[in-house]
Amino acid sequence: MKVEFSAFPKAFSGNVAVFVAADKQLLASAQAIDKELGGVIGRAISASRFTGAKGQSLTLLGQAGISRLTLLGIGKPGEFDARSAEAIGGLVAAEANAAGQKAVAVVVDVIKGNRSTPSEIASRVALGAQLRNYRFDKYKTKEKPEQKISLAQLRLVVAAPAEARRVYDRLAPTIDSVFFTRDLVSEPANVLFPVEFARRARELSKLGVKVGILGEAEMKKLGMNVLLGVGQGSERESQLLVMRWMNGPKSQKPIALIGKGVCFDTGGISIKPAGGMEDMKWDMGGAGAVTGAMRLLAARKAKANVIGVCALVENMPDGNAQRPGDVVKSMSGQTVEVINTDAEGRLILCDAMWYAQEKFKPQAMVELSTLTGAIIVALGHERAGLFCNNTALSDKLRAAGSAVGEKLWRMPLGSKYDKLIDSEIADMKNVSGGREGSSITAAQFLQRFVQEDVAWAHIDIAGVAWSTKGDTTTPKGATAFGVRLLDAWIAENYES
Repeated sequence: MKVEFSAFPKAFSGNVAVFVAADKQLLASAQAIDKELGGVIGRAISASRFTGAKGQSLTLLGQAGISRLTLLGIGKPGEFDARSAEAIGGLVAAEANAAGQKAVAVVVDVIKGNRSTPSEIASRVALGAQLRNYRFDKYKTKEKPEQKISLAQLRLVVAAPAEARRVYDRLAPTIDSVFFTRDLVSEPANVLFPVEFARRARELSKLGVKVGILGEAEMKKLGMNVLLGVGQGSERESQLLVMRWMNGPKSQKPIALIGKGVCFDTGGISIKPAGGMEDMKWDMGGAGAVTGAMRLLAARKAKANVIGVCALVENMPDGNAQRPGDVVKSMSGQTVEVINTDAEGRLILCDAMWYAQEKFKPQAMVELSTLTGAIIVALGHERAGLFCNNTALSDKLRAAGSAVGEKLWRMPLGSKYDKLIDSEIADMKNVSGGREGSSITAAQFLQRFVQEDVAWAHIDIAGVAWSTKGDTTTPKGATAFGVRLLDAWIAENYES
């Protein structure tokens, strides 16, 4: 979609959207248009339930030179923030596509009582519209016209268009990086398997990311037997993707981002039920988010040192597959009794985490994974679960998540939970044996592979990596949850 910024015209025409604040307060442009049209806006509002509340909209058709006039509720002026502006943009895109519109002009006036400039608001509206205008349809050969994306041009009318364009250009790398992750997560598993995932990640080298890939032979030499055990039933070779963006001070210890990349998860020998198993193509959502975040950091030339490590496997029930009861030795030297082969994410992550710590000595390590169904039972699809050994790190991640609309909820850790994964014949087992607290015991397993003095966080994104309903800036499907969260966290805390 093409985005343009322009100054106020002498007269509006075509498809136009204007802001209305809470309690039916028309902003300047809405007032001017209402006066020009003889009070039609006021009459339409009086005859409807539209009050200007956040998220409301009301459309008037055939008003003189304006073919379609949409009123956009912004709520209370003092509470209208960046996320609110993005939501407005998402609403504009969704309604334009539903109506088959090809072009829309959104008028951004000064909002009295709001700290943001019109240029800042306009750029955020454009960002939200772009994020909402995504669709993964590369495999569609036939579809109805109403199912297609129609919106091809968005014009932001604002007093300082050049300034608005500069602000938007700083935000624009977010769009391509979020779309990159959504594409990865949306691909079917026969197209995106570990080697193909790694191949696509190599594209980041064009932006300056140093990309390395370890195959099974190299991982075997490193003693990454727990990771390799998960993929041994697949014909597809497992991979360890290592990405380096080192653009910060030489004295700065790096940040490590770790991603779970199970490109398809059958559950292995502990096979899943058939119903819904097709969803397991997105069990690599954590690796997708980490790769997208690395892309975004490079695209905007972030002044930070960041490492991305993604464990990429397929979990298949072959005759050579790992069996329940097997004992494997990790890169750390600790041994694991595999009770359930469907608790595979923690198995590949423990070796990836240890590798990142041994190789790069990070000051902090954040891992993202679609790890447990239990986190969905606990939190639904509104928030990701956050497990952390450092309160300062937890607070900073939660603040970053709130700022970009990727919310986290901190979950507990503790010694009594940890004892539940003690094994009688190995150092630990990969599940506790019971259903209670299973997202917590998964986190406890991972914590056993965190080295001393490393600030660590595990983010369980099982409930938020894929959306069956969509939201203001995300259509149905892959959300790319984590890309903006990680970028905002690094920007706020590790860049000078």
